[in-house]
Amino acid sequence: MSNNPFVVGKPVTPEFFVGRKYEIAVSFAQIFQHGHLAIWGGPGMGRSSFLELLASPAVCEEHGLDPSEAVIALLSCENINPFTPSSFWREVLSVMKDNLESETALQAEIEKLLEQGKTTKDNLNKILQKLGKKHRFLVLLVNDFDIALQENEKYTEANMQQFLSECRSLAVASTGGKYLSMVVTSLKRLSELGPKLNPNASPWYNHYLFQHIKLLNDREIEQLLGVMPMTLGLREAIKEIAGGHPTLLQIAGFLLYAQLETDRKANRVSDIQEFIKKFETETRHIFQTTWNRCSEIEQTLLMLLALFNLKGRLHKNKNFDLGNIDLIFTQRGRELTNLEEQGVIICKQEEEKIVYSFTSLMMQKWVIQEVWNTNNALIQERQKVFLKLISHKQLNQIESLWKQKDGILSTIEWFGKLVAAFPKGFI
Repeated sequence: MSNNPFVVGKPVTPEFFVGRKYEIAVSFAQIFQHGHLAIWGGPGMGRSSFLELLASPAVCEEHGLDPSEAVIALLSCENINPFTPSSFWREVLSVMKDNLESETALQAEIEKLLEQGKTTKDNLNKILQKLGKKHRFLVLLVNDFDIALQENEKYTEANMQQFLSECRSLAVASTGGKYLSMVVTSLKRLSELGPKLNPNASPWYNHYLFQHIKLLNDREIEQLLGVMPMTLGLREAIKEIAGGHPTLLQIAGFLLYAQLETDRKANRVSDIQEFIKKFETETRHIFQTTWNRCSEIEQTLLMLLALFNLKGRLHKNKNFDLGNIDLIFTQRGRELTNLEEQGVIICKQEEEKIVYSFTSLMMQKWVIQEVWNTNNALIQERQKVFLKLISHKQLNQIESLWKQKDGILSTIEWFGKLVAAFPKGFI
C-alpha cells in the first residue's frame, strides 16, 4: 500500500502541518522578544503538533530565528512521573544539554549539576546567564503543562504554588530570565487551572500571552483534505462528520484512504457502512474524553442540543419538538462558550440570533447514544439537572422519546450526505 498522507496517533510533522498562520506568527513574535506564551485548546486540537512545528530548525529559519542563537528544548510534563519541581528542572536541564552540541563547556557544567542530584530553578538561572554571555537564549517548549497544575502524592498545593512562583520569578525577575522564552500548552486557559490565587500578589500566569488553538477554518480543512483527491461532495461530507477538528479530520482521511486503497487492490467496491463503523470505533475515545471533561450542566446542554437537532431527522415520532430552546441557551452563555472554546460546538449568527450546533455530526450521534444508553435510575437522577434548564413539558417529550429509543436509532438518517458522496468506484 502506498504511503497514507494522513497522520493518526502522533503529532503531525512540520512538513505536513496545516494552517495556524496567525498563531505561528504570534508565537515567533513572542520568542523574538524573549517573551512567554500559553497555548491552550481542547483534546485533539493539535497542541503537540504545534510545539513540534516551533521546535523545527527549518521552520525557525523560515521565520527569521537564527538557530545559532536559539537553543530549542522541547519536553512534555507527561514524561515527568510523578511530577515534582526538582524533576521538572532536571528534565529542562537534561533536554537543554542534549541540544547544546556546540557548547561543550556548558554541557559539562550541566552534567555536573545533574550529577549533584536535586535540581532547582537557580541551577537553570545560572546556566541561562552563561548562555546569555554567548549571545544565545533558551526557547523552552513545555507540552501538557496541565500536569504541573495537578497535585500528586509528592506534589502538594503548597509545592505547586512555590513552583509556579519560581517559574514566574525566573521569567521576569531573574538575570537569566532575559535569555529565556517559555511556551507552554494546556487543555484550558491557565487562569482556569492551578491553585487558588493570592489576592495580594500578581497571578502566577501574568507573564504569559494567552493563545487559543481553535478549530480549523474552511480553507485549512480544504488544505488538510487536499492531500488526497476527492470530490467536493465527499469533502463536504467528511467536514460534516468531523467538523474542523484536526484529529477527527486526520482519522477520517486516514481511514478513507486506507479503505479505498485496499478495495482498489482487491478490485471491489468500497462499503460506506464499513467506513462509518471504523470511524465510530476509532473516534469513540475522543468523544468519551470530551464528555468526561464536561461539567454536569455542560453535559445536559449537549444532550438538549443533540435532542433538539433530532427534529427533522426522525421518520417516526415526527411530532417530537422541544420547542424554542434559545432562551435556555442565552441563560447559559458561560457554559456554551466553554464548550465552543473546547471545540465541541460551534455558534453562528443567523437572522439576529445565535444558533448552536455540534462541531461534528458524529459527536452529536455519540451524545444521543449516551442518552439512550443511560439506565432508568440515572435518567431519574439527571431529571433534577434537566429541570434546572427546561420545563416539565419538554422533559416529558424527552422521556417519551427515551422509552421508544430501540425503534428510533435505526430511523435516523445520520449520514445521508456521506452516503450520497461516497465513491461508488475507486479514486
